[in-house]
Amino acid sequence: MTLSPAVEKFVLHWGEMGASWGINRTVAQIHALLYVSPRPLNAEEIAQTLRVARSNVSTSLRELQGWGIIRPVHVLGDRRDHFESMRDVWEMFQIVLTERKRREIDPTIALLRECVAEAERAEPEDRLTRERLAELLGFFEAISNWYDQIRVLPTKAVIRFVSLGGKVRRLLGIAS
Repeated sequence: MTLSPAVEKFVLHWGEMGASWGINRTVAQIHALLYVSPRPLNAEEIAQTLRVARSNVSTSLRELQGWGIIRPVHVLGDRRDHFESMRDVWEMFQIVLTERKRREIDPTIALLRECVAEAERAEPEDRLTRERLAELLGFFEAISNWYDQIRVLPTKAVIRFVSLGGKVRRLLGIAS
């Protein structure tokens, strides 16, 4: 498969962006390729198109399936698994955010709770440590609670919420 200049540019950028977010570059590139592909692709096609090792493709496909943003599909007359990406951008990003929260934010909250509890039992001189850890914990809990409330909204409501932009500032009485 030959990539158009636009698709190649997108795939390369998505890989760079993924790497900056702590996601393996090849995983992100495979996701980008599947997202823009007009048809499901098998692992061999992906490996040849991206010029990466077949074993790397297999590992990356398992990771993307674990995230829930690609799925295997069967093509009539072909015994190999083919893969396609979710198409709904809003649903896809909600899945990614939920997974990142589960993998990163939730463990951080648990650790901060432990640290705050330990700091409360520590010497009085550690007051600053207690205060800073408690403030950080409060921040993470607030963000986590906010996300839990937002993620149960229907997609159309989330799009409307995000589209409010500067109207939120006016609603809160904050000058531009």
